Amino acid sequence: MDGEFSASGLQAIGPALQGVVDAGDLSGFVTLVWRGGEVVQVDTVGRRDVAGDKPMTRDTLFRIASMTKPITSVAALMLLEEGRLKLDDPITRWAPEFSDMQVMKAADGPLDQTVPAEREITIEDLMTHRAGLAYGFTSVGPIAQAHEKALGPALGTPLTPDEWMKRLGELPLSYQPGARFHYSHATDVLGFIVARIEGKTLDQVLQDRVFGPLSMTDTAFHVPPEKLDRAARLYRINPKTDTMEEVPFPYYPAPPVFAAGGGGLVSTADDYLKFARLMLGKGEVDGVRLLKTGTVEMMTADRLTEAQKAIPFMGIPFWLGQGFGLGVSVITDPVKQAWMGAGNAGAFGWPGAFGTWWQADPAADMVLIYLIQNSIDLGPEAAAQLATGQRMGGRAALPVFQKMVYGALAG
Repeated sequence: MDGEFSASGLQAIGPALQGVVDAGDLSGFVTLVWRGGEVVQVDTVGRRDVAGDKPMTRDTLFRIASMTKPITSVAALMLLEEGRLKLDDPITRWAPEFSDMQVMKAADGPLDQTVPAEREITIEDLMTHRAGLAYGFTSVGPIAQAHEKALGPALGTPLTPDEWMKRLGELPLSYQPGARFHYSHATDVLGFIVARIEGKTLDQVLQDRVFGPLSMTDTAFHVPPEKLDRAARLYRINPKTDTMEEVPFPYYPAPPVFAAGGGGLVSTADDYLKFARLMLGKGEVDGVRLLKTGTVEMMTADRLTEAQKAIPFMGIPFWLGQGFGLGVSVITDPVKQAWMGAGNAGAFGWPGAFGTWWQADPAADMVLIYLIQNSIDLGPEAAAQLATGQRMGGRAALPVFQKMVYGALAG
């Protein structure tokens, strides 16, 4: 996309987001727009700590949740380039806990009614969420409760990685490996496999391979005490009172034993911009190359079949205008994608459960980053409410932000 931004169009973003804060829907935002080699807009709106009356700042730290997944996927692809793993490798090569897996006859049925897996789970299955694994919050029926009982919460489990992998491997799969996209702990498993290959903890692997080389000094699985004042607190809309309240969710003060490669990182707008620019630059940013051009092109190409994309995700037709590659979604049809947001064909990214989001758009040479800290009850009903724009802690502001940015560029 050619053309320059309308200054007035960009300047209208902050007041629009301020209206969401003033309505009591969100505590605040940090948004960033990068295009053509420079940051063209940053908005810091509202407060990172409402009770403490501390404003959002450009360096506010956010739990980025599943925005962790593309970073873990990049680390895995670095090992692929080194010949230390292949996409079609069975994961039992490093994770014998997943040998002889059983698959539920019905994903919402009894746990003891299973059939043997038709094949082993592969590295590609993990990277495309087609492993047959699950999250408790993306599942219904007994398997959802079994996940919570065996593993604890999706974020914040007290288990060690080895114990967690053992317990997950003892649960049946929801679907046959490769059969369909089912959002799951797959990237957590991928991260622990990367760690086993490297002989290090995952937090050390990512520090050595990604954060250190890219000078991402504020991205980690913990927030040390000297940075804690910059960390955003988590809020939600209480459905009974329709008011915003804080959700207790402490940050780890030191690297945790369980570094969740699927959702455990904390970061800032400028730190994540470095990673997003690496992806936009097809593996290189500011003279630092982590991946080959072809590897990033492979990562950002849709790998789902049309039949797989016809299956709703979280209760909505999520794949109407997009697909999924190796750890990121990618827009395939901007017109069909417009109901969810804005972007050109080939734009890619992945959101986080607390409302964070990013997108790299090669056609526009642009990166958008949108950071909030909002907790909702995850599940099909919540996703349907979000999709129809109902009050969900102001999350409907995301497509507004997207469309305002692209509208300013078109104007």
